[in-house]
Amino acid sequence: MESFKQFIVKHFEKVLIIVILIATFIGTYLIEDKSMVLNFFYLPVVASGYFLGRRLGVLTAILSILVMVISALVFPESFFKGQDFLSTLGLLFSWGGFLTLTSIAVGTLYEQNERQLGDLKNAYIGVLEILSKYLEATDRYTKGHSVRVSEMAMEIAIALELPRSEVENIRVAGLLHDIGKTEVSGEILRKASILSSEERDLMDEHTVKGAYLLSSVGSVLKEVVPLVMSHHKYFMTETENSDKTNAIPLGARIIAVADAFDAMTTDRPYRKGMLPWQALEEIVKNAGKQFDPEVVEASKRVIGRRMESA
Repeated sequence: MESFKQFIVKHFEKVLIIVILIATFIGTYLIEDKSMVLNFFYLPVVASGYFLGRRLGVLTAILSILVMVISALVFPESFFKGQDFLSTLGLLFSWGGFLTLTSIAVGTLYEQNERQLGDLKNAYIGVLEILSKYLEATDRYTKGHSVRVSEMAMEIAIALELPRSEVENIRVAGLLHDIGKTEVSGEILRKASILSSEERDLMDEHTVKGAYLLSSVGSVLKEVVPLVMSHHKYFMTETENSDKTNAIPLGARIIAVADAFDAMTTDRPYRKGMLPWQALEEIVKNAGKQFDPEVVEASKRVIGRRMESA
């Protein structure tokens, strides 16, 4: 039942359009004056173009036209009373042309809006990425950390066969996961010894500060904010606290593994970095406790390929 709810939420627009189409098709047989039904088809076509883009909008229009043409061919005498066969088909094709043009117009507006939103999002990401790299440039031990975490998190997401949009959000969150450290003292960031508990608490606040910073740019990066906020939270087994487990987004669990792997394999002032296989062993050891077992399995494949190509 829960998986069904998640499916509905994830594909709400498509489900809504299918329901509208089905309701319209049923109306074709229930309403005696078939010409009235033609106008009903503009609703699913406009909804499809608005929510899903030009291609699916046009496909919805074509499907609607086919249904009505088939209905007219199968029931010509009841479809349009008092009109001959050619007039009926002429009216249908005229209606179909306007329906298709409507889907193209609405879908084009949708895609233009998405393109502009994408450009704006890329601009924000670029500025924040520069800020993140500037932060890392002050410490040679963490230089390039965010880029490496981003690349590995993206590879793990691809290994898990996640949708392209989700992979992109994880890649961006990986780039910006430490952006909150801009508000952490540089002295703490560059400290050459292990942090005290008080300093560790200040450092841990960077996830909240990072999420707040990304939230300030509005809805452009809204999918990234929960991943940055939660990437340091420990995975817990469902027997301990299922609500808390489900509250951690999958993208955050992926970034947690990529972040830990890069941290363990990078030299620090107070210790030498581990070899990749040693870091992997440590991650596997903490599967089900600190890390999501499913993500760990995917990371094993990713790290294995990297070690083979090295």
